[in-house]
Amino acid sequence: MTVMTDIEYPPGSAPMTVHDLDGMPQDGRRHELIDGVLVVTPAPGYRHQKIGYRLYHVLESACPPEFDVLGAPFAVHIGDKLELQPDVLVGWSEDFTEKDLPAPPVLAVEVLSPSTTIHDLNTKKATYERLGVPSYWVIDPDGPELTVFELDGDGRYQQVAKAAGAQAFEAQRPFPVRVVPAALVGRS
Repeated sequence: MTVMTDIEYPPGSAPMTVHDLDGMPQDGRRHELIDGVLVVTPAPGYRHQKIGYRLYHVLESACPPEFDVLGAPFAVHIGDKLELQPDVLVGWSEDFTEKDLPAPPVLAVEVLSPSTTIHDLNTKKATYERLGVPSYWVIDPDGPELTVFELDGDGRYQQVAKAAGAQAFEAQRPFPVRVVPAALVGRS
């Protein structure tokens, strides 16, 4: 998929900036900015949030001190026209500010929802790839299934693993951790 970086805006209009997001209503929706284009998605539902929190706990339990794990909403803010809010992210501890992560995370995770699936699997994946995020995980609650993408030597995402149900994914990047999709969906 190709991501346009030179978007033509109608006369009299301009791309939005991250500063414009500060004026957005606090309506529970997720407001993200990709190349100056506002993307608004509904607030995540119960199941989506439970999966995100459970994955956060798994990652946080294994996280070495040089990294931090955070869940949404927390902004990855790069430049003036890009702000993303992954469902779960891992970044170098030294890169975080009180307000945001102004550097690419080392891991971005999105939990699919009916209203965000196409966006997560295409636009956000391409944006994370372009930013050089080494690992991108996508969790499909309906499987449940975890699909893992990692950057190759050319800076392109390659699917390196897929785990479904009770299968375990033994991650090495960004640090060793064991993730079982079924445990993220149900009580463990």
